[in-house]
Amino acid sequence: MRLLLFNLATDETDPVLAFACDWISHLADHCDTIDVLTMRRGSYQLPDNARVFSVGRERGWSKARRTGNFYLQLLRLLRHQRYDACFAHMMPLFAGLGGPILRARGIPITLWYTHRQRSWQLRLGQAFAQRIVSADASSYPYPSERLRVLGHGIDTDYHSPLLQPPSDEDSPLVVQVARLSAIKNQATTIQAVNDLPARLALIGGVQPGFPEAYRAELQSLIADLGLSARCQLVGDQSRGETLAWYQRAWIAVNMSPPGLFDKAALESMACGVPTIVANPAFAPLLGEHPDLLLTDSPSDAPGLRKRIAHICGLSRHERAAIGRQLRANVVREHSLPRLIDRLMSVLQTGELPA
Repeated sequence: MRLLLFNLATDETDPVLAFACDWISHLADHCDTIDVLTMRRGSYQLPDNARVFSVGRERGWSKARRTGNFYLQLLRLLRHQRYDACFAHMMPLFAGLGGPILRARGIPITLWYTHRQRSWQLRLGQAFAQRIVSADASSYPYPSERLRVLGHGIDTDYHSPLLQPPSDEDSPLVVQVARLSAIKNQATTIQAVNDLPARLALIGGVQPGFPEAYRAELQSLIADLGLSARCQLVGDQSRGETLAWYQRAWIAVNMSPPGLFDKAALESMACGVPTIVANPAFAPLLGEHPDLLLTDSPSDAPGLRKRIAHICGLSRHERAAIGRQLRANVVREHSLPRLIDRLMSVLQTGELPA
């Protein structure tokens, strides 16, 4: 297969989007060539049959200039290569801009989108997509007969537990990995640990271009509750640094609401960390522990506090047993090889594998 891939950011150092390079590398094993047209290019090491072309966001170019460069790059690529398919990864804008040209050339577009936010870009992109794929049925915001659910693609070899779980002699560490945003409900987690002898690390910064007000609100909440000594706004971390936080944690928390099927929750589960979630879409992965690991709502601070306290009272071997079950479920349902196999089937046939 000769694949054209639209991507948001191709950068192994990006604290949120580095995983896209893993996807490209694994897709390259199934393709003759992959040409990536990305909004932003950074540092990466990809197979020889994968090439990356940027529209110039990393250069600070204006939207108008990036749009013009998108068409220049796309038309140049189409002059030199005949593609079998196009995969638009979180880039409904590129799918919409390039859709008429690709449709005229008989190149089908498969659009990946995993977020509950609706937009004109998404409506435009889906208008030209032959297939839409997402991690979960709840993580695509429009009803569509073209939607196929793939699961997430977690590198479970990389996201794996330490041989020895955190010692009971250490004070409990709770981590939450997410952009600092009201929709991620970090305030709920801060309130939940208020009366508990646990440390809290909030991993992630404010998304570029978004206001800093929520960070300031969280800092004020931490100060008002007297938690400054054991509650830390860590900010953005590299992929390796985030992994180290997962592996040191007793508990991970993800308070994203329904519609946000966050891969961060799956990463912590893959690391064998008991992970408390607020989105019922995670329920099939929780095994024997749905009551312990699923809160009533993203704002349920008392319920979250009760669950954190219960897990803190378990021995490290009991915590590890919960973590092993979570990891096994993620490996089975959301591993990167499984995602790539299902995605390749959709790209080649339009349908999931039998």
